Amino acid sequence: MLQVDAEQGIEKAQEWMNYGIDLAKEFGPKIITAILIYIIGSWVIKRITKGLTKVFAKSKYDESLQKFLLNLVSWALKIFLIIIVISRLGVDVTTFAAVIAAAGLAIGMALQGSLANFAGGVLIMIFKPYKIGDLIEAQGVLGVVKEIEIFTTKLTTPQNKLAIVPNGTMANGNIINYTAEGLMRVDLTIGVGYDEDIKKTKEVLLKVLTDNDKVLKEPAPSVNVEGLGESSVDFAVRPFCKPEHYWDVYFATLENTKLALDAAGIEIPYPHSVEIQKQG
Repeated sequence: MLQVDAEQGIEKAQEWMNYGIDLAKEFGPKIITAILIYIIGSWVIKRITKGLTKVFAKSKYDESLQKFLLNLVSWALKIFLIIIVISRLGVDVTTFAAVIAAAGLAIGMALQGSLANFAGGVLIMIFKPYKIGDLIEAQGVLGVVKEIEIFTTKLTTPQNKLAIVPNGTMANGNIINYTAEGLMRVDLTIGVGYDEDIKKTKEVLLKVLTDNDKVLKEPAPSVNVEGLGESSVDFAVRPFCKPEHYWDVYFATLENTKLALDAAGIEIPYPHSVEIQKQG
């Protein structure tokens, strides 16, 4: 009895081995070929993208458009490669395409956000509200455009943080481009005491601006009385500068204004507290 069971086990194992060998003979070459196609195809795609990068670098294409097109070509080639690999494995591509088409509605609903972001990326490339290197404010984020991809825009904030904003919201929302006009105005308000001479104060503040090399000569900086506060005469200090110099001019103007007003004997008012003691 044991001998019979052992023989049956051996026969069963032999059947499974033969079945495995048949599968290996049938699918082994296909799998190996598919892997080789994927490896070679990936290498070819990298070479193509590198070649296109060199071509774009020599051309006059906008940098934002270059990266967008490279991403688009890379994705298209990868999808094409996957289809070739699947067909080599014996899957009927027409059947595969039919299944994808049948599931298109469900996929479209699931990926509607991604599709909107892709469409937004295309609109950004067409209308160019901003480009790489521009300082913009959008969707509550202020930063320099680092990269425009197919689905997202990457910004570097003043705190050196990376902000990734979907292109769909970028294309449909409000965008403030501080770089587009080539210059920015720094808005500051400086208050001095009511007893100070207005003309002298304006001269001191204007000198602070004109002595700063990063403040543009044209348009000329301006200093004007902006308002009469409860304890100060407020001056609107308005220097112009290049976008990349904004914070340098902002902080330098504040610091140099305090030093210049102190040197000129002009008081900057500050809150005073009055203590009243009742004698009884």
